[in-house]
Amino acid sequence: MEQYEPDRLSPAQVAAMRRSFRNGRAALTRRSLLRASAGGALAAGGLAALTGCGIPPAGNTEGGVSAEDHSKEEKTVNFSNWTEYMDVDESGSKHPTLEAFTKRTGIKVKYTEDINDNTEFFGKIKPQLAAGQDTGRDIIVLTDWLAARLIRLGWVQKLDPANLPNAFANLSAQFRSPDWDPGRAYSYPWQGISTVIAFNKKALDGVEVKTLSDLLDNPKLKGRVGLLTEMRDTVGMTLLDMDKDPGKFTADDYDAAIARLQKAVDKSQIRRFTGNDYTSDLTKGDLAACLAWAGDVVQLKADNPDIDFVIPDSGYMTSSDNMLIPNKARHKTNAERLIDYYFEPRPAAQLAAYINFVCPVDGVKAELEKIDKDAANNPLIIPDKAMQAKSRAFRSLSSKEETAFEEKFAKLTGA
Repeated sequence: MEQYEPDRLSPAQVAAMRRSFRNGRAALTRRSLLRASAGGALAAGGLAALTGCGIPPAGNTEGGVSAEDHSKEEKTVNFSNWTEYMDVDESGSKHPTLEAFTKRTGIKVKYTEDINDNTEFFGKIKPQLAAGQDTGRDIIVLTDWLAARLIRLGWVQKLDPANLPNAFANLSAQFRSPDWDPGRAYSYPWQGISTVIAFNKKALDGVEVKTLSDLLDNPKLKGRVGLLTEMRDTVGMTLLDMDKDPGKFTADDYDAAIARLQKAVDKSQIRRFTGNDYTSDLTKGDLAACLAWAGDVVQLKADNPDIDFVIPDSGYMTSSDNMLIPNKARHKTNAERLIDYYFEPRPAAQLAAYINFVCPVDGVKAELEKIDKDAANNPLIIPDKAMQAKSRAFRSLSSKEETAFEEKFAKLTGA
């Protein structure tokens, strides 16, 4: 496990994070397309947290540093999550699945929507974790790249399989063993995030779109194509289009993908690189086709019959937001019971019906059909086996690779 040292970010990495704060994954909608951006002062605070140098290195990089588990005598669990990432009742004040968990187990859930973006939240919890102290949280939800970093730093606890029978049995194959946490020893996915090709049928006016090459090369789409400001999504989809595996690519493969994209930029094929602000342009038809996140596409399709999507035969990119238990958490067993609860088909279905992201739980379709048949039959929420087989994840990057790759991507996008 790596020794913690205060991060020094390259200008390209800072630019990438600012893009994400404004309109990328940091601003990715949960239930509503109108989710507030995490820009301005928040961005400045998050970047300062990552680039600051006043925190000492962790004294222990062996994972699984726990406090005494108070789960038996303290029937509570502290759960930090992203905003609008949990089911709510009609009043908007209660979370039905959490209420049902408490009714069954007697464990009260202190649920806090205090994660606006990965980097800013990392700045909140870094001082305690680096000092070997309790963060006051028993479960945190982080996107895969940051989850990987906390695992490498030894700042999260190894999970007890005995407390996770449903999670072990029902975890979908496509999320089962990421390279940054083989076998899910330290994490379980909360939801998946898929990148697909979305298009406006009216704006296409008969032009066929099936692959990323169609977007990059068809002169009839010149100036009406959108790509994402998130490097892993855009480059990952390009690697797949070039018959390269985003989970195993080399530096030369990456450079070839950047060159492929640069040709499209040079001939003005690309209208712009966007965060999830592509939703407005796609709906209006200013973008005929673009890379898009599945959670957005589900809602766009519901509102506009001209919006549709395609999964290229080459595959598509999937990332995940993940539940982890930080070091020194007071209620580890209670936290594991809550994690396991969300891998039961019924609560998983209730959650999926509300937030419309990729459900990581096998066997949920029958339960979801009782709630929302359209959602149950939507492959962007419940991928079938054929779609799961096309799912690919971007491999973990070293700090050196992260810097080099972001610099090249920033040059491409003009960031």
